[in-house]
Amino acid sequence: MSRTDRVVDAVTQMILDGELAPGDRLPVEAELAERLEVSRGSLREGVRALAVLGILESRQGDGTYVTSLAPSLLLRPVGLLVELQGSGQARHTHAVRRMLEAEAAAAAARRPDDATHREAARAALDRAAAALGDPQDEGHEAFLEADVAFHAALAGWAGNPVLAALVDALAGRTTSHRRWRATTLPDADARAHEWHSQILAAIEDGRQDEARTLMQAHLLEVERSLP
Repeated sequence: MSRTDRVVDAVTQMILDGELAPGDRLPVEAELAERLEVSRGSLREGVRALAVLGILESRQGDGTYVTSLAPSLLLRPVGLLVELQGSGQARHTHAVRRMLEAEAAAAAARRPDDATHREAARAALDRAAAALGDPQDEGHEAFLEADVAFHAALAGWAGNPVLAALVDALAGRTTSHRRWRATTLPDADARAHEWHSQILAAIEDGRQDEARTLMQAHLLEVERSLP
Protein backbone atom coordinates (compact mmCIF):
# COMPACT_ATOMS: atom_id res chain seq x y z
CA MET A 1 0.00 0.00 0.00
CA SER A 2 1.36 3.40 -0.96
CA ARG A 3 1.51 6.22 1.55
CA THR A 4 -1.20 8.03 -0.38
CA ASP A 5 -3.44 4.97 -0.10
CA ARG A 6 -2.68 4.88 3.62
CA VAL A 7 -3.93 8.45 3.96
CA VAL A 8 -7.11 7.67 2.01
CA ASP A 9 -7.84 4.59 4.11
CA ALA A 10 -7.02 6.28 7.41
CA VAL A 11 -9.18 9.36 6.83
CA THR A 12 -12.03 7.20 5.54
CA GLN A 13 -11.79 5.07 8.68
CA MET A 14 -11.90 8.18 10.85
CA ILE A 15 -15.21 9.05 9.20
CA LEU A 16 -16.56 5.52 9.55
CA ASP A 17 -15.59 5.47 13.23
CA GLY A 18 -17.39 8.74 13.87
CA GLU A 19 -14.22 10.63 14.68
CA LEU A 20 -14.96 12.91 11.76
CA ALA A 21 -18.48 13.85 10.71
CA PRO A 22 -19.84 15.70 7.68
CA GLY A 23 -18.77 19.34 7.88
CA ASP A 24 -15.92 18.69 10.33
CA ARG A 25 -12.51 20.25 9.78
CA LEU A 26 -9.54 17.91 9.55
CA PRO A 27 -6.69 18.33 12.05
CA VAL A 28 -3.94 20.69 10.93
CA GLU A 29 -1.60 19.25 8.32
CA ALA A 30 1.44 18.80 10.54
CA GLU A 31 -0.56 17.03 13.27
CA LEU A 32 -2.36 14.69 10.85
CA ALA A 33 0.82 13.85 8.91
CA GLU A 34 2.56 12.91 12.16
CA ARG A 35 -0.38 10.82 13.32
CA LEU A 36 -0.54 8.90 10.05
CA GLU A 37 3.26 8.65 9.84
CA VAL A 38 3.46 10.10 6.36
CA SER A 39 5.11 13.13 4.82
CA ARG A 40 3.15 16.29 4.20
CA GLY A 41 3.48 15.62 0.47
CA SER A 42 1.86 12.19 0.81
CA LEU A 43 -0.85 13.68 3.02
CA ARG A 44 -1.65 16.31 0.40
CA GLU A 45 -1.84 13.68 -2.32
CA GLY A 46 -4.23 11.65 -0.19
CA VAL A 47 -6.36 14.71 0.49
CA ARG A 48 -6.51 15.47 -3.24
CA ALA A 49 -7.62 11.90 -3.93
CA LEU A 50 -10.34 12.16 -1.29
CA ALA A 51 -11.46 15.46 -2.80
CA VAL A 52 -11.86 13.80 -6.20
CA LEU A 53 -13.99 11.14 -4.51
CA GLY A 54 -16.24 13.83 -3.02
CA ILE A 55 -15.22 13.03 0.56
CA LEU A 56 -13.12 16.09 1.38
CA GLU A 57 -13.06 19.69 0.22
CA SER A 58 -10.26 22.20 0.66
CA ARG A 59 -11.23 25.77 1.49
CA GLN A 60 -8.66 28.37 0.59
CA GLY A 61 -7.12 29.75 3.75
CA ASP A 62 -9.49 27.78 5.99
CA GLY A 63 -8.30 24.18 5.93
CA THR A 64 -9.80 20.92 4.72
CA TYR A 65 -13.28 19.74 5.62
CA VAL A 66 -15.37 16.61 5.29
CA THR A 67 -18.10 17.23 2.72
CA SER A 68 -21.76 16.56 3.33
CA LEU A 69 -21.11 13.03 1.99
CA ALA A 70 -24.30 13.36 -0.04
CA PRO A 71 -24.86 10.64 -2.65
CA SER A 72 -24.66 13.27 -5.40
CA LEU A 73 -21.06 13.97 -4.36
CA LEU A 74 -19.90 10.43 -3.66
CA LEU A 75 -21.38 8.98 -6.86
CA ARG A 76 -20.17 11.76 -9.15
CA PRO A 77 -17.04 9.81 -10.21
CA VAL A 78 -19.34 7.16 -11.70
CA GLY A 79 -19.93 9.65 -14.49
CA LEU A 80 -16.37 9.04 -15.67
CA LEU A 81 -17.48 5.55 -16.66
CA VAL A 82 -19.74 7.07 -19.29
CA GLU A 83 -17.15 9.49 -20.60
CA LEU A 84 -14.40 6.86 -20.85
CA GLN A 85 -16.45 4.26 -22.68
CA GLY A 86 -14.83 3.37 -25.98
CA SER A 87 -16.51 2.57 -29.26
CA GLY A 88 -19.00 -0.24 -28.91
CA GLN A 89 -19.09 -0.01 -25.11
CA ALA A 90 -21.68 2.72 -24.64
CA ARG A 91 -24.58 0.28 -24.87
CA HIS A 92 -23.50 -1.45 -21.66
CA THR A 93 -23.73 1.79 -19.71
CA HIS A 94 -27.03 2.70 -21.34
CA ALA A 95 -28.47 -0.71 -20.45
CA VAL A 96 -27.81 0.03 -16.78
CA ARG A 97 -29.24 3.50 -17.21
CA ARG A 98 -32.38 2.02 -18.77
CA MET A 99 -32.97 -0.27 -15.80
CA LEU A 100 -32.45 2.50 -13.26
CA GLU A 101 -34.54 5.12 -15.01
CA ALA A 102 -37.42 2.72 -15.66
CA GLU A 103 -37.68 2.06 -11.93
CA ALA A 104 -37.28 5.77 -11.22
CA ALA A 105 -40.24 6.51 -13.48
CA ALA A 106 -42.36 3.90 -11.71
CA ALA A 107 -41.33 5.28 -8.31
CA ALA A 108 -42.21 8.80 -9.45
CA ALA A 109 -45.66 7.58 -10.47
CA ARG A 110 -46.17 6.47 -6.88
CA ARG A 111 -45.69 10.11 -5.86
CA PRO A 112 -47.74 12.05 -8.43
CA ASP A 113 -48.47 14.88 -5.98
CA ASP A 114 -44.82 15.96 -5.75
CA ALA A 115 -45.43 19.44 -7.13
CA THR A 116 -41.78 20.53 -7.13
CA HIS A 117 -40.51 17.79 -9.40
CA ARG A 118 -43.67 17.76 -11.50
CA GLU A 119 -43.17 21.45 -12.25
CA ALA A 120 -39.48 20.89 -13.01
CA ALA A 121 -40.31 18.07 -15.43
CA ARG A 122 -43.07 20.09 -17.08
CA ALA A 123 -40.78 23.12 -17.44
CA ALA A 124 -38.07 20.97 -19.04
CA LEU A 125 -40.63 19.50 -21.43
CA ASP A 126 -41.81 22.99 -22.40
CA ARG A 127 -38.23 24.14 -23.04
CA ALA A 128 -37.65 21.09 -25.21
CA ALA A 129 -40.79 21.83 -27.23
CA ALA A 130 -39.60 25.40 -27.83
CA ALA A 131 -36.16 24.16 -28.87
CA LEU A 132 -37.65 21.80 -31.44
CA GLY A 133 -38.86 24.82 -33.36
CA ASP A 134 -35.30 26.07 -33.86
CA PRO A 135 -33.53 24.18 -36.66
CA GLN A 136 -30.16 25.72 -35.82
CA ASP A 137 -27.44 24.15 -33.68
CA GLU A 138 -28.45 26.41 -30.79
CA GLY A 139 -31.88 24.82 -30.81
CA HIS A 140 -30.43 21.34 -30.63
CA GLU A 141 -28.14 22.28 -27.75
CA ALA A 142 -31.10 23.80 -25.92
CA PHE A 143 -33.02 20.59 -26.50
CA LEU A 144 -30.14 18.55 -25.07
CA GLU A 145 -30.09 20.68 -21.92
CA ALA A 146 -33.86 20.29 -21.53
CA ASP A 147 -33.56 16.54 -22.14
CA VAL A 148 -31.01 16.14 -19.35
CA ALA A 149 -33.11 18.33 -17.04
CA PHE A 150 -36.22 16.25 -17.74
CA HIS A 151 -34.55 12.96 -16.83
CA ALA A 152 -33.01 14.56 -13.73
CA ALA A 153 -36.42 15.82 -12.61
CA LEU A 154 -37.94 12.35 -12.93
CA ALA A 155 -35.05 10.79 -11.02
CA GLY A 156 -35.52 13.32 -8.21
CA TRP A 157 -39.27 12.69 -8.31
CA ALA A 158 -38.62 9.07 -7.36
CA GLY A 159 -37.76 10.25 -3.84
CA ASN A 160 -34.54 8.24 -3.50
CA PRO A 161 -31.39 10.41 -3.38
CA VAL A 162 -29.08 7.48 -4.17
CA LEU A 163 -31.11 6.55 -7.24
CA ALA A 164 -31.22 10.20 -8.32
CA ALA A 165 -27.43 10.49 -7.95
CA LEU A 166 -26.83 7.32 -9.97
CA VAL A 167 -29.13 8.48 -12.75
CA ASP A 168 -27.42 11.88 -12.80
CA ALA A 169 -23.98 10.27 -12.92
CA LEU A 170 -24.97 8.03 -15.82
CA ALA A 171 -27.54 10.02 -17.79
CA GLY A 172 -26.05 13.43 -17.08
CA ARG A 173 -22.84 12.53 -18.92
CA THR A 174 -24.43 11.13 -22.09
CA THR A 175 -24.80 14.40 -24.01
CA SER A 176 -22.14 13.31 -26.50
CA HIS A 177 -24.13 10.15 -27.21
CA ARG A 178 -27.33 12.19 -27.53
CA ARG A 179 -25.58 14.65 -29.84
CA TRP A 180 -24.26 11.85 -32.05
CA ARG A 181 -27.69 10.23 -32.24
CA ALA A 182 -29.37 13.49 -33.24
CA THR A 183 -26.93 14.04 -36.09
CA THR A 184 -27.41 10.46 -37.27
CA LEU A 185 -31.20 10.32 -36.90
CA PRO A 186 -32.84 13.61 -38.00
CA ASP A 187 -36.04 12.93 -36.05
CA ALA A 188 -34.28 11.81 -32.84
CA ASP A 189 -35.14 14.94 -30.86
CA ALA A 190 -38.79 14.90 -31.89
CA ARG A 191 -39.11 11.21 -31.02
CA ALA A 192 -37.49 11.77 -27.61
CA HIS A 193 -39.90 14.62 -26.93
CA GLU A 194 -42.89 12.43 -27.77
CA TRP A 195 -41.64 9.71 -25.43
CA HIS A 196 -41.10 12.27 -22.68
CA SER A 197 -44.63 13.60 -23.08
CA GLN A 198 -46.12 10.14 -22.74
CA ILE A 199 -43.91 9.26 -19.76
CA LEU A 200 -44.81 12.44 -17.91
CA ALA A 201 -48.53 11.89 -18.52
CA ALA A 202 -48.30 8.37 -17.10
CA ILE A 203 -46.45 9.61 -14.01
CA GLU A 204 -48.89 12.46 -13.39
CA ASP A 205 -51.76 9.97 -13.58
CA GLY A 206 -50.01 7.54 -11.21
CA ARG A 207 -49.78 4.76 -13.81
CA GLN A 208 -46.68 3.04 -12.45
CA ASP A 209 -46.44 0.07 -14.80
CA GLU A 210 -47.06 2.24 -17.84
CA ALA A 211 -44.46 4.80 -16.75
CA ARG A 212 -41.90 2.01 -16.29
CA THR A 213 -42.70 0.41 -19.65
CA LEU A 214 -42.63 3.70 -21.54
CA MET A 215 -39.26 4.65 -20.07
CA GLN A 216 -37.85 1.22 -20.90
CA ALA A 217 -39.08 1.50 -24.49
CA HIS A 218 -37.75 5.05 -24.86
CA LEU A 219 -34.28 4.22 -23.62
CA LEU A 220 -34.16 0.91 -25.46
CA GLU A 221 -34.76 2.82 -28.68
CA VAL A 222 -31.88 5.13 -27.76
CA GLU A 223 -29.68 2.20 -26.81
CA ARG A 224 -30.23 0.38 -30.12
CA SER A 225 -29.23 3.45 -32.11
CA LEU A 226 -25.80 3.73 -30.46
CA PRO A 227 -22.68 2.58 -32.30
